[in-house]
Amino acid sequence: MSKAVLVELVLEQEKRVVEQQKMIEKLAKEVERLKGILERDSKTSSKPPSSDLIKRSEKKVEAIPEEEKEEKKRKRDCGSQVSGELPETVRAGQDLGVRLQGMLVWLGHYGHLSYEKQQEWLREFGKIEVGIGTLAATSQRVAEAVKPQVEQLREWVKTQEQVNVDESPWLVKGVKEWMWVICGEGYSLFHAGDTRSRAELEYLLGKSFNGVLCSDDFSVYNGYRVTAQQKCLAHLQRHFRQISQLKSPHQAKLAQAFLDLISEAFTQHRQWRETQEASAYASWAESFKERIQQTIDAWWEKAGHGARLLLRSLLHKSHQWWYFLDHPEVSPDNNRAERSLRLAVTKRKVSGGSRSFEGMERSALLLSVIQSCRAQGRSVVDFFQQALSLTRANDSTSLSLIPQPY
Repeated sequence: MSKAVLVELVLEQEKRVVEQQKMIEKLAKEVERLKGILERDSKTSSKPPSSDLIKRSEKKVEAIPEEEKEEKKRKRDCGSQVSGELPETVRAGQDLGVRLQGMLVWLGHYGHLSYEKQQEWLREFGKIEVGIGTLAATSQRVAEAVKPQVEQLREWVKTQEQVNVDESPWLVKGVKEWMWVICGEGYSLFHAGDTRSRAELEYLLGKSFNGVLCSDDFSVYNGYRVTAQQKCLAHLQRHFRQISQLKSPHQAKLAQAFLDLISEAFTQHRQWRETQEASAYASWAESFKERIQQTIDAWWEKAGHGARLLLRSLLHKSHQWWYFLDHPEVSPDNNRAERSLRLAVTKRKVSGGSRSFEGMERSALLLSVIQSCRAQGRSVVDFFQQALSLTRANDSTSLSLIPQPY
């Protein structure tokens, strides 16, 4: 290139440098202006004092000595990676704290709030926006966290001296499945059953049970190998009440005779629980057995078809209907299981059941925790929180649903 062309190129380059310098100076002034805006507070401007809170840390900040600052700078410059510990209530990869997760599961399975209502609850009380997927994942996560404790309870139940059992329909995609419960003092174990057959009972208690089985008169329980059975007198009472509504001759009076005896049995057993007077109770029980047989004999010929079936059951299964007469420590009804199962029935009615069998199994796990903790006077939310925390530590042995002796 000629000398004139080279001179022109140099002058053009110098012009660009001058323009770039002007742009840098302009940007530097803009940065200073924006820093001044960000650093304004209620003391240096007309901004309200409430705006100062935005800049405040939730933790107390202490002054760092100059020598520590130099040390931190050397550490930053060394290129090493540094990580911190998450708080106990926060889990990596989870949007919600463990206590809030426990609360949401409590709301869903005890408060019967749908995922949509849980979303609304979070929005109203915490200004928190979450998706349905997050709520579903929370339920799955908590159910998985409590599985070791529920499995431990399942094995422990098989060793008990007495259990109450009941079952109720549960819909899965419109198909009838069965939610079972086995419970006693201080615990409730729920089980998602594919059937209402003996197989479910044997899965829960084994091929035989070395204890007293309290249940209704459903055929599945008949013939199951146990030490003893106590059938629910409240169910027998309902059957005789149905007989009392029949218009056939003598049926109302027959039913009333047995209803009076059943009411007397409940009254005497309640008095024994209050007084613990064994001799008085035993004397009454012997007299009561004789009057039961006398009443059956007196009404046998006048009993219609339905009443005759009940009387035959009282004769052939007298050791199951009246076991509590010789063993008052056993309740004459199955109210414990019915009350425990009522929570599951309510949830089924509100939610319509489950969308999958796995979802039903999760409900059984979570209901087991809820009803067991309530029976023991423990916080359900605390238990869920502890289970999630122990999952992080890979420790499931320090938390248990088994009721502790007082």
